[in-house]
Amino acid sequence: MEYRIEHDTMGEVKVPADHYWGAQTQRSKENFRIGGQRQPKEIITAFAYLKDACAQANAAFGKLSAHQAAAISAACGEIREGKWDEEFPLVVWQTGSGTQSNMNVNEVIAHLCASNGVTVHPNDHVNSSQSSNDTFPSALHIAAVLALTQQVLPAARRLEQSFQALEEKYPALIKIGRTHLQDATPLRFAQEVSGWRELVGAPCRMLELSLTELRRLAIGGTAVGTGLNAPKGFDKAVCDKLTELTGVPFQPDENKFHALTSKDALVFAHGALKALACNLMKIANDIRWEASGPRCGMGELHIPENEPGSSIMPGKVNPTQCEAVTMVAVQVMADDTAIGMAASQGNFQLNVFLPVSAYNFLLSTQLLTDAMDSFRVHCVDGITADEERMAENLQNSLMLVTCLTPKIGYEKAAACAKRALHDGTTLREAVMAMGCLTGEEYDETVRPEKMV
Repeated sequence: MEYRIEHDTMGEVKVPADHYWGAQTQRSKENFRIGGQRQPKEIITAFAYLKDACAQANAAFGKLSAHQAAAISAACGEIREGKWDEEFPLVVWQTGSGTQSNMNVNEVIAHLCASNGVTVHPNDHVNSSQSSNDTFPSALHIAAVLALTQQVLPAARRLEQSFQALEEKYPALIKIGRTHLQDATPLRFAQEVSGWRELVGAPCRMLELSLTELRRLAIGGTAVGTGLNAPKGFDKAVCDKLTELTGVPFQPDENKFHALTSKDALVFAHGALKALACNLMKIANDIRWEASGPRCGMGELHIPENEPGSSIMPGKVNPTQCEAVTMVAVQVMADDTAIGMAASQGNFQLNVFLPVSAYNFLLSTQLLTDAMDSFRVHCVDGITADEERMAENLQNSLMLVTCLTPKIGYEKAAACAKRALHDGTTLREAVMAMGCLTGEEYDETVRPEKMV
């Protein structure tokens, strides 16, 4: 491999000649051989938006020439397009402020500018009016907002629509309800599905609420929140440019001392992601249990048969999409623990658990997005109800006795249910045997369609 010599304030460093990063990136690459989980691409994309906006703002304040700003913006555009993904090799497990990733971006942009004949310095120009301490938190918020608005929320809305279609497919179908894993009173299948639909919709509203705080950025705070070396109004100018670039209304956090040290907005937003994960766990469990069988389970739903389910039992098919969703849910809950713990570690003027917070947040958004789309396409869109099995379970349930309570009283109704269970008869037979109602009176009173 051929090398070139780069230098920083600590001296000279050998850097692979075919790459655009510089000395500080190379030092980090060599000093942190931990894990292998690279800085998420969403963070690099967010940095490319941020550095673009900062360059334009710096040009407006006379700190960069128009020529320099244009070169930086062009380089950032190429980075956002994914043209230089291999130039960002640094792992998550580095300095807690993300300084080395900030410098990785600065160095790559500077070298890309140089390759186009424009000389800019990674610190003096690309990082002008900035610090890693305000750029990384800002990039983290930008990445979070874009991941939520462009990935998670659209995927959730698509899943909502699938449940809406399933709801509309069976408007009158009645089934037995279940509480405490025991038989309960009837409901319409469409009503049950409406609950699944809202289990997706409610966390979406929570996520939308979280965007208000996530759109507040730390940029302009520089090292400790005082804004040292940044011109007055730089924060607003950058946010205005970001709004133009992304279409998202970003704004400065009014208190930079809060913005640099607290990750409360991220905790709040990920709490909504965890709520979505918890609800998806519930939906997936409901569906796989109601589809259990095919002969010895509940068998009220049929789900798509996507692949063989066993290496030893021929013909077995498993609810694999449900299982994938539940595993994703567990991972998101674990991510939430990591983010909460990381956010609690803001010491004095800076939180130094930023890369791990970014990694876990963006892992959750990616997993939830992919899982919801996979679950929708390979499971939910293919669900059908076994109407015969639902009707059989409905008529066999003893909890239809609930509608008799107003007529014969709670205690007599309970006695009828227990008699039917003990004798192995139908509820109708038990009610008649105990002389509580005639067959005609029972048929007139126990009408499941009136109980829903």
